[in-house]
Amino acid sequence: MNSGGEAKSLIVDLCRQFYTLGWVSGTGGGISIKENGKVYMAPSGVQKERLHIEDIFVLDEQGRILEMPQAEKKLKLSACAPLFLKAYELRGAGAVIHSHSIYAVLASLISEQEEFRISHMEMIKGIRGMGYHDTLVVPIIKNTAYEGDLTTSLEQAMLKYKSTFAVLVERHGVYVWGKDWKEAKTHAECYDYLFQASIELRKLGVSSNSFTCCIANNHT
Repeated sequence: MNSGGEAKSLIVDLCRQFYTLGWVSGTGGGISIKENGKVYMAPSGVQKERLHIEDIFVLDEQGRILEMPQAEKKLKLSACAPLFLKAYELRGAGAVIHSHSIYAVLASLISEQEEFRISHMEMIKGIRGMGYHDTLVVPIIKNTAYEGDLTTSLEQAMLKYKSTFAVLVERHGVYVWGKDWKEAKTHAECYDYLFQASIELRKLGVSSNSFTCCIANNHT
């Protein structure tokens, strides 16, 4: 990449796309991309659909700021920064997406357990290593008043659920990652589809006992 220009441009473009999906409305949510030892990150508390490449922060792998937007813009580093960095550290991710999708929020509330589970859905195949007959499990962690305070529980969920590429935050949204931005985007789209499918099936009164697509509340 040329001085990170491509990564910055990607973040701007993706944030605009995610805005149309309802993932980053109300200044919430965001995305980070890691390339060549540098971490590129959208700022916090801004209209994500109106970002410009000069608004993107650049950090090193330890979270130290290498480049920041012009001072007069008064932009702040994303409150998601420590959580993004944890995915890079623990999972070797190349990109992380934080979505405030309503389907992620609702999916975090439908299970009596601290995890979301779904099986026998074609879109499960979009998650690396998963197949149609597999049960997709996504851990759910409790929300906190401040984003950075989620870091410890996010780390614990990543360590416990070693095959997951996402962590739901109750009443808040979801963190999704992949080996690069393309995989992270694919994962985020598939997870969101599955979250929505689970909600719609619940509306229809479909249960795991009457339909081959099961949404289980308990461990199998």
